[in-house]
This record gives sequence, C-alpha cells and structure tokens, in this order.
Amino acid sequence: MKNFALIGAAGYIAPRHMKAIKETGNNLVAAMDKNDSVGVIDSHFPDADFFVEFERFDRHVDLLKRKGTKIDYVAIASPNYLHDSHIRFALRNGAHAICEKPLVLNPWNIDGLKVVEEETGCRVFNILQLRLHPSIIALKEKVTQELKQHPNKVYDIDLTYLTSRGHWFFTSWKGDESKSGGIASNIGVHFYDMLSWIFGSVKHNEVHIKRTDTNAGYLELEHARVRWFLSVHYDYIPEMVKASGQRTYRSITVEGEDIEFSGGFTDLHTLSYQDILSGGGFGLEEARNSIEIVQTIRSAELSTDSENYHDYVAKADQQVST
Repeated sequence: MKNFALIGAAGYIAPRHMKAIKETGNNLVAAMDKNDSVGVIDSHFPDADFFVEFERFDRHVDLLKRKGTKIDYVAIASPNYLHDSHIRFALRNGAHAICEKPLVLNPWNIDGLKVVEEETGCRVFNILQLRLHPSIIALKEKVTQELKQHPNKVYDIDLTYLTSRGHWFFTSWKGDESKSGGIASNIGVHFYDMLSWIFGSVKHNEVHIKRTDTNAGYLELEHARVRWFLSVHYDYIPEMVKASGQRTYRSITVEGEDIEFSGGFTDLHTLSYQDILSGGGFGLEEARNSIEIVQTIRSAELSTDSENYHDYVAKADQQVST
C-alpha cells in the first residue's frame, strides 16, 4: 500500500483521483485545498487529514516524513498555473507526482522539471487518459497498420469538442487565460496529445478563432490534417444533443468516419493509476507535444485567410455578429 497526498481536493476532477487511489488499494493520508467543500473525501478516505492552507499542509507532510510515514505520491488536481509549483513540492518531498492535464502551461516548464527530477530521483507522471481509452487505442492500432502499408498517407480529421459551461466558468480561474492557459489548454490539451500520439509531430499550426469561450484552428501533423473547434458556449451544441438534455458534444471524424469515444471516461483515472503503479505511466517528454501545441495556439496571431476552416467557424462568426 502506497501513501498519497492530494492537492486540489475540492476540484471537479479530484473525486476521480480519490476513487483511483482507493481502487488501486492505496491510502490517501493528507489532502489540501483552499476551498473546504470536500465532503466527498468521506466516501473514500474519511481518516485523511485535510488543510485549507498550503503552509500547514507543507508542514504536515514534512512531519509525517520525519515520523516515518513517507508520502509516496502526490496527486495534483489544482488550477493549471499552479501545477509546476506543486509538482516541484512533490519531488522535493521525495514523492512522485501524478498531475492532471495540462501538465504545465509552457514547454520550458518541462525543461525545468526535468532538472528537478534528476536532482531528486522522483518521477513526474501526467494523466493522459485518452491514450488508455479503448476506442483511441483501437484507432492508433488501425492507423499504425495502415501506415506500414502506406507510409506517406495523410488523414483528414475534424475534431469538435463542445462542453458548455455557465457564467461561473468565466469568474473562476478557468476563465483567466493567465491561470488556465485558455480554452485550448483547459479543455483541448488531451485531444492534441491524443492526435499527435497517433498521427505524429506538428508541421503547421494556425488559429482561426481565439475568444474566451471558443478556440478554433488547423493542425497539420506528420500524418494528419486536423480542423478543430473547441467551445464552452451552449449555443453551439447540436439541437439533437440539446433535446436529450446533454450539455456536452464530442466528435472526431477520421476520413469521414466517426470515432465513437463518448463513453468510458469515468474509469480512465483508475486505469492511469494502475499503469503508473505497475511501472508504466506517461512522463514529462510524453506531455511535451501537447504543451507546445497549446502554447503556440495561445501566442499565435489569427489566420484570417485560410482554406482549412472547421465547419463551425462560420456559425461562430454568425453568433458574434448577431
């Protein structure tokens, strides 16, 4: 049984980390969040110590270590801009870090963390859950086989991810680009990771829409041309999806064929933990491609004359004009 600490215990994704720790037979000994709405801990680890001040959490972890209760892993589900600092905290306390996406906001942060890894001998693992999704694994296997037969093949892909959020989103840290990295980092980074994992490195990256609630653009990968559209705006949700009461719509089409991956997300954190604990996991270099993509999107000038617009771009322009 390994001992875990959790930073960001009041966040949306934190219960999946608690569930994963429990289902892999391990123990959460300490958790921290500046917000105290963390009653969900009782469903998993009612004996875990909890702190709302990082300084007291830091002192507690140090005292545990001095008393012989070593923290083996620190799970990090805090706001994106704090990931780098909290990963460093874990490593310097002799613990491996398991961090939510995006691992960091900028690729040069990865270089800095590699130095701390080498200094401490501890590892950094990123939750890249789509790499463990059965439908995505099947797609990668199919593409790998096809590329063996046709090594110069380039696939046409459309990515649409709409996950509507209320007004709270823009008041929270998630609506602040300096803290979240913007829409592409906050809701799109795992898709960019998945696409570059399957179709290769980036050759060209252009941005067509860059708003607080919507991003769109075009990625040219080694073996794919990707038109993508991401939004937290409810109006873009297809009517048939709205009629069913859903507020999220995911679609990836490869050569016009829809890749079904809407289900199976709730167990992927447990699979990620199992993979890490058995000697696998995705480290710093595995995260690099997606972090470089979102950092480029964040800093790029808009491309206003392109032949590669996603179909939703016209709808987005119409929505703004009205």
